[in-house]
Amino acid sequence: MRRSDVPPDTHTFPFVLTACSRLPVPSSLGPAIHSQSLRFGLAGDLFVRNTLMKVYSNHGSVADARQMFDESPVRDAFSHNTIIDVYVKIGELGIARRVFDAMPCRDVVSWGTLLSGYARMGLGEEAIGLFDRMLVAALSACAQIGALDRGRAIHEYIGRRSPVSLNVYVSTALVDMYAKCGCMDLAREVFEASLYKNVFTWNAMVVGFAMHGHGELSVEYFYRMLKGSVRPDGVSFLGVLVGCSHAGLVDTAHWIFDQMEGVYGVRRELKHYGCMADLMGRAGLIEEVLDMIKGMPMEADAFVWGGLLGGCRIYGNVEVAEIAFKRLMELGPDDSGIYTVMANVYANAERWDDVGRMRRLLDARGVKKNVGCSSVRREFAAVDDDE
Repeated sequence: MRRSDVPPDTHTFPFVLTACSRLPVPSSLGPAIHSQSLRFGLAGDLFVRNTLMKVYSNHGSVADARQMFDESPVRDAFSHNTIIDVYVKIGELGIARRVFDAMPCRDVVSWGTLLSGYARMGLGEEAIGLFDRMLVAALSACAQIGALDRGRAIHEYIGRRSPVSLNVYVSTALVDMYAKCGCMDLAREVFEASLYKNVFTWNAMVVGFAMHGHGELSVEYFYRMLKGSVRPDGVSFLGVLVGCSHAGLVDTAHWIFDQMEGVYGVRRELKHYGCMADLMGRAGLIEEVLDMIKGMPMEADAFVWGGLLGGCRIYGNVEVAEIAFKRLMELGPDDSGIYTVMANVYANAERWDDVGRMRRLLDARGVKKNVGCSSVRREFAAVDDDE
């Protein structure tokens, strides 16, 4: 190809370098083709660099493979897996583990390579610990996409492998998976059978009950967590406040909200204020919500004002509803829900001219109607990040 003066491209070098990597003994061909890729300005391509790493890795040139890895402006799972394999082969499992832990996204090769390295070196405890971590990652993925059948299959496998007890990480992942899939009875069964529980295990139950409308049970497990000397965090308080909102436990929510900073040192965030605004708004405590908003250390967001507007709709407080609507318009004028709620407020007060004005305003702005979505579920969208 070169003798025919056909210029290579980014597809050429990965193929020829792959061939070089499969040569039975080290050869000068790999470095020579590396030089060619530099000459044609293609050595920076991700696929070219990855296959160069494979060449140096297969021929025992650890320093060259690591240099290619370190100098790569972009790395994917293949890049990380290759360098992990390099260190596993020479027995440097500590370095391999550090590369593994730094990976933004792992695949089955990542886990399998490191697991085989631990097994080959006789590091049974490390291998089992990594395997448990892999199970946790798999259960977390099942929880995120609602893959209940696969989650249960993993649970059954775990039970066959270790029928006596689970470590805290695996049991927490199981509780979280069942809770997010709506199987609170199974989540509760795993939770109660777990010998070891941390704040994340408790949070999975408190949040799970709250998400599925079991407010009293959410509060019950929150109190049990406190009695068990487990220090709650922001997610714990978010879960129990939403549970209080579902169950209409206004006094309990006030007491818990007051305990956050003063007793447990957990900083109140906008999502906690949003829960309180929703709860108090539902209870008709409109003026109290306004007072809370005025005393907040940060500007109220759409969830806080939305909770107030929702309360005004229920109790027909047109004056405060107009205040909330104005602030919501400043924060997100493209949310069709606020126009609909405000139109309902006016309709309940028989202010038909204002109802028409809301509809004209909605049409004039070209706002499309949103599919129904509760503020409670949107609040919980951030829970996984917090965890």
